[in-house]
Amino acid sequence: MVIKGTFLYPPESEKAFTSCVKGLPPLPEYVRMKGPFFLGAPGKGKTTITLYEFEESRFAEASKHIFKQLEAFHGVPGFTFSAQVWEETREALKSIGLALGTQGRLC
Repeated sequence: MVIKGTFLYPPESEKAFTSCVKGLPPLPEYVRMKGPFFLGAPGKGKTTITLYEFEESRFAEASKHIFKQLEAFHGVPGFTFSAQVWEETREALKSIGLALGTQGRLC
């Protein structure tokens, strides 16, 4: 399972954002973080995307740790955050009563 976090902040908040990143508590070993990936243009702020991967069975505890980290950004002016929960193909198919066979075909 993956939580995709999208962060947006204006250029004048870049130092505050960076300062918060440096002080983040570590995530548990079972949460694999990919990113952050940055997109920005001079004078227009930045969009940052981070992917957090973990086993579906650990969703509740992983979410708790991820959102605990995000509390650090609460005071950054203009900071916004959105999160999407994504499932892997096998998990998504299983949730609607289908399965993916060993040859990659629907069962």
